[in-house]
Amino acid sequence: MLSYILRRILYAIPILLGVLFVTHFLFFGISSPEVIARRNLSTRNPKPEQIKQWLTDHGYDKPASEQLKRSTIDMMSFNFGKSDTTGEDIWSRIKQGALPSLIVGGLVFLIGLAIALLTAIIAAYFRGTYVDAFITFFCVVLMSVVYIVYVIGLQFVLGKLLRLGPISGWDTGLGMLKFLALPVVIGVISGLGADIRLYRTFLLDETNQDYVRTARAKGVAEQWILFRHVLKNALMPVITSTVAAIPTLILGSLVLESFFGIPGLGNYLVDAINGQDFSVVRAMVFLGTLLTIVGLIFTDIAYALVDPRVRLE
Repeated sequence: MLSYILRRILYAIPILLGVLFVTHFLFFGISSPEVIARRNLSTRNPKPEQIKQWLTDHGYDKPASEQLKRSTIDMMSFNFGKSDTTGEDIWSRIKQGALPSLIVGGLVFLIGLAIALLTAIIAAYFRGTYVDAFITFFCVVLMSVVYIVYVIGLQFVLGKLLRLGPISGWDTGLGMLKFLALPVVIGVISGLGADIRLYRTFLLDETNQDYVRTARAKGVAEQWILFRHVLKNALMPVITSTVAAIPTLILGSLVLESFFGIPGLGNYLVDAINGQDFSVVRAMVFLGTLLTIVGLIFTDIAYALVDPRVRLE
């Protein structure tokens, strides 16, 4: 397994380099360094000398190849530098925003996983009945609503009309709880439809296997088959869909954090995109790619731990 993990880490290096290359040229293909300099300078009509000085201070006065080389070395050594807009240290801001994103994303993930898996088990147990049909119809309705509609609509209903919690803001300690209620509820509801249908499909695929029919023929109780055998064997695809959510837990939700004023990394990235802060965008894209690769490696390791038949060679 160790050799497999080392190979995957080595494979990740060209992927990271490719992402940095594409990010660099896409960003400057949309806005030139001069345009970014004009936007970030405080004066409305900056002089050419001011623009030149800003480009020099941020390293954008050098040729594109040299900029790419320098930024690649910095990213691979986790030297994210300072923000083009505010001048603050990017690593410090990432450390500050990681905790709010992890708290919100972790609660949404764990609560959503528990509810979706439990509902999928109920649907699989009552497959072909009105209970299963109602759950399937409910999932289709949930999946038919656009995510932004969930955020705006439930924010208005739960926050404005019912006043179940503050619409925006953040606090530390126990004061954080009142600001978590609405974003967590909205995050869970918005993802339930797709998750329930996905887990239900995994469970139903297992119920059609030969070992299940053999167990039924031997008179094994349906509940025992479902929880002892089917659920265990259905964990493989469930692990794939859950471990892949690791980057979201840390990087946060762009829309959710922006609408609720949560000072997480998702909100940080949105502000950087709006402000054309290339240093922050580059660092966040690199971090997201790295976390995605780590999540995929963890997925493979989890496969081997759950199913002894899987060998990582």
